[in-house]
Amino acid sequence: MRHIDDDERRARLGVRHGLAPGCGARDPAGAATAVVALHGTDLPSVYLSVRARAHGVSRADVDAALFAARDIVPVLAMRRTLFVFPRALVGAAWGSAGARVADAEERRLARRLEEAGLAASGAAWLAAAQEDVEAACAGAPGGLGAAGVRAALPTRDLALPARPGAWGRETPVLPQVLTLMGARGRLVRASNGGTWRAWRPAWAPSARVLPGVEATTTATGYARICRAWLERFGPGTEDDLVWWLGSTKRDARAALRDAGAVAVTLDAGAVGYVAPGDEDPVGPAAPWVALLPALDPSTMGWRHRGHHLDPGDAAYVFDTAGNGGPTAWVDGRIAGSWV
Repeated sequence: MRHIDDDERRARLGVRHGLAPGCGARDPAGAATAVVALHGTDLPSVYLSVRARAHGVSRADVDAALFAARDIVPVLAMRRTLFVFPRALVGAAWGSAGARVADAEERRLARRLEEAGLAASGAAWLAAAQEDVEAACAGAPGGLGAAGVRAALPTRDLALPARPGAWGRETPVLPQVLTLMGARGRLVRASNGGTWRAWRPAWAPSARVLPGVEATTTATGYARICRAWLERFGPGTEDDLVWWLGSTKRDARAALRDAGAVAVTLDAGAVGYVAPGDEDPVGPAAPWVALLPALDPSTMGWRHRGHHLDPGDAAYVFDTAGNGGPTAWVDGRIAGSWV
C-alpha cells in the first residue's frame, strides 16, 4: 500500500476543498461539490462556507442556487443533520442516509403516537397523514410552511404529550411528519420565509420542484456518496466514514467496496482509503488561510482529525456531540477560532 503522510493530507484538503489559492469554486454548486455537501442545520454556515470557497458570490447568488435554479438542495441525511447537496447527489442522499433517517423517524413517531393513545396503529396513521400533507403542499403554488400545513389539516394536527422533565411540553406531530418526508425525498424546502440566518421553509412536493430527481437504491446511494467523500476527503479511515455517514460499519464497508476504495497507510499507523485512481502523490499547495464557519465540512469531515488539529486543542473547537465551531485555518491546520 502507498503511504500518504499528514503533509500530503493537508495539501489535498486545501486543494480539493477549494481553499488554497487558485482552487476556489465559481458558484455555490461548485462550493458544495468541493466538500460533497454543505452543513445546512445552521443556515448561516451555508452562506459562509460558500463564500469561503467562492469569493465573488453574494447572498443573492446563494439564495438563487437554493430556491430558484435548485443547483443545491437541502436534505436531512447523515447523522440526522441537514445538508445542502449539489443536485447531482440528491437522489443518492435520499436513497441512502436520508432513507435511514426517515425510517428511524417513522418508527419513533409511530411508537409515540401509540403510546399516547392517539392512534391504534401509528404506522397506518403516519402513512395516511403523509398522503394528506403531500396533497396540501401540492395544492399551494409556493408550498406550505409548518403552520400552513397545520392550518390546512386540522384533523391531523395532533400533539404528543410532554416528556417528563423541566422543559417538557407538548410537541405537534405534523412538523415532525414534514421532517421525515423531507428525509425520504417526498417533500423539499421550496423557499425560505426567514432571513439568510434562519430557516422558515415552505415545503412542496419534490416531483414538482426537482423533476427527474429520484431516490436511488440504498446500495447505489451509499456507494455514490462514499465515492464523492473519498474524492474530497480521502484518505480517510473506515471509522471516519462510519462517523461521517452516521451509518453502521457494515454499511460503510459495503460502500467502500462498492465505491472501489483503495487502501493506503497513514502517519497515525491506521489504514485509510482513497478513490480508485487517486493514489498518485499530491504536491504541496500554495500557502493559504481561511476563516470557516461553525459546522463547516472541512472541520467536520473526519472522526479522527490529528492531521489537521492538535488533539490537545480539540476541546476548544468541538463540543461533546462532535459539532465544530468557527475555525481559523493555516495551510491545512486548524490554528485557532474566530467570532
